[in-house]
Amino acid sequence: MMRAPLCLLEAVLSLTTPALLFPAISLLLLAYTNRFLVLAQLIRRLADEERSQHQDVTARQILMLRKRISLTKRMQVAGVMSFLLCTLSMFALFLTLEQTGMVLFGLSLVTLSVSLIYSLWEVTISTNALNVQLQGIEDLRKSGSDRQHQDEQGECR
Repeated sequence: MMRAPLCLLEAVLSLTTPALLFPAISLLLLAYTNRFLVLAQLIRRLADEERSQHQDVTARQILMLRKRISLTKRMQVAGVMSFLLCTLSMFALFLTLEQTGMVLFGLSLVTLSVSLIYSLWEVTISTNALNVQLQGIEDLRKSGSDRQHQDEQGECR
């Protein structure tokens, strides 16, 4: 029976391996911050619209925005934790604590995956929120065209 060389079974993790995640995690956090700022803008605009005119669509939008804020917070926390664990992994590897560095790097990958799952969930809700907006526009157009049709019929009489 032939045995695989030991080096193929052991994971090789150097100081540079976790460092490869730094640009990706940084860009991810930047994207998350951008999503948060967009949410803040939407909420402010929605509050202004609610003050000026009450809309039926607003209640559904508020529920979706609350969920999106919660998910954005969770994905940011998981992203920051991933970044922190990746940094600790590099520090452990710098101190030649290979096993600790590997465990920390693995946890970093897990929290990064969790962050991405939250992001996917938030994108799904965001898409649903856009559909609510489109439905509101379609309803307004329909009611506007119905009114116009009634006005035209009233003029013909």
